[in-house]
Amino acid sequence: MKTLINEMSPKLKDFLILVNEKLGEGSEVTRQELNDIALGNGLPKPRTFIKWLTKHGLKTGHGKYQLPTDDTESSSQPNLVSVPKVAVTNNEPQATVNLMMNTETQNLIPSPFEGFVPWGHCATIKKVIQSKMFYPVFITGLSGNGKTLMVEELHSKLKRELIRVNITIETDEDDLLGGFRLIDGETKFVPGPVIQAMERGCTLLLDECDLGSNKLLALQPVLEGKGVFLKKINKWVTPKPGFNVIATANTKGKGSDDGRFVGTNILNEAFLERFAVTIEQPYPSSKVEKKIILGSMEKYGKTDEKFADNLTVWAEVIRKTFYDGGVDEIISTRRLDHIVKAFSIFNDKMKSIELCVSRFDEDTKESFMDLYTKIDAGEDVQGMTDSDENLDDPEDETVDEDGGAVNY
Repeated sequence: MKTLINEMSPKLKDFLILVNEKLGEGSEVTRQELNDIALGNGLPKPRTFIKWLTKHGLKTGHGKYQLPTDDTESSSQPNLVSVPKVAVTNNEPQATVNLMMNTETQNLIPSPFEGFVPWGHCATIKKVIQSKMFYPVFITGLSGNGKTLMVEELHSKLKRELIRVNITIETDEDDLLGGFRLIDGETKFVPGPVIQAMERGCTLLLDECDLGSNKLLALQPVLEGKGVFLKKINKWVTPKPGFNVIATANTKGKGSDDGRFVGTNILNEAFLERFAVTIEQPYPSSKVEKKIILGSMEKYGKTDEKFADNLTVWAEVIRKTFYDGGVDEIISTRRLDHIVKAFSIFNDKMKSIELCVSRFDEDTKESFMDLYTKIDAGEDVQGMTDSDENLDDPEDETVDEDGGAVNY
C-alpha cells in the first residue's frame, strides 16, 4: 500500500524528519510550531510543506496540521473503516457509518489549553508522568477546580499520550477492556480503551471515577501493573513501559453525604487501595486565580484587570462562607471562566455574572449578585479574608469579656 510519505520530495521528507524529532512522530502541529522549527534550523518558512499537508487532507483545524506517518495511506484516512449497517426489518433504509477500529495511527497527545496556569500539585503530577513508572494516582477535589485539565495539559506539555475515559454507573468490563462487535458482517473483538493504553504504553485517565459501580473491579489486575487476561479471547495483555493510571473524582470514593455530587458511589476499598497516592486538589489561591482569570480574558479578547480583581475577591469570600457553612453553593474556577467568556460576548459585567449564577436558587443568586455589587462599589467585604494565609489564623482572633472569639 502506497503511503503519503513515499510521495514526498526529498526536501519535504528531510523537514518531516526534523519536525518528528522535535515534536514526535504523528503529532498534531501548528503553523507557528513549524515556522519556529524552520527558523531555529536556519531554514525558510515551510510554506511548501504546509501546502503539501493541506493538499493531502492533513489540515485538522485553523492553523493546525496532522503529521503523516509510515502508515498514513495516500488515498484515505487510515484509522476509519467503512462498515455497512446490518440489514433491518420493516424495509428500513440501510446506512453507512464510520467505525473507529483502533488507535495505532492516531495522535493521542492532548491539544494544549491556551492560558493554562500551573499551580497546586501540578509539579507532583508532572514528576509522576516524567518518571514513566507505573504509579497509579487518585486526584480528588470539588467540581471545576481543574483536576482533569491539569492532567491533560501536563501530557500536552510533555508530549505524552493520554486516553481519557469518562466513567458512569453504566461503565462495565466490556466498555473498558473491549468486546465483540459486528464488523463487515463478521463478529470481531475490539480492544477497549484500557487495552489500547496498555499496548501503547500511555496514560489511562479514569475521569469522574466515583460515578462508577462495582464493575470497575474488572480493573483490579490492571491497577497492579501486571497485565490483564482477556477471557473473551483467551489472551494475556502485558502493559508496555510508560503505562499508568490516573483517576479523578469529586469524592474520595466514600460517597457524598451532603448530596452535592448526586450519583457518586462508595468505591470498593480494595480498588481504592491499589492507587499509590491520593492527591487532594483545592481551589487555587487568589493570586493564582487572578492569573487564570486574566489568562481567560486575554484568550477571549476582553481584558479588564479591575473586573479580574473583583471576581477574585468575590469567589474568595463566597468560598470562605461556604466552608464556614454560611451558603450551600460555591463559585468554581470553571464558573469564573464562564463569566469571563460571557463578558467578552455581552460586554456587561452584571449581566455576565447574572447569567452564570442563574443555575443557583433565587436566594443564593440574589445574595451572590448583591455581594458582587458591594465589591464593585469598593466596600470591604473580606474582613479577615484579605489573604489566603489569614483565613483561619488564631492570631487574628481575640477573646471578648464573655469568652467568645471576636474577629477584627
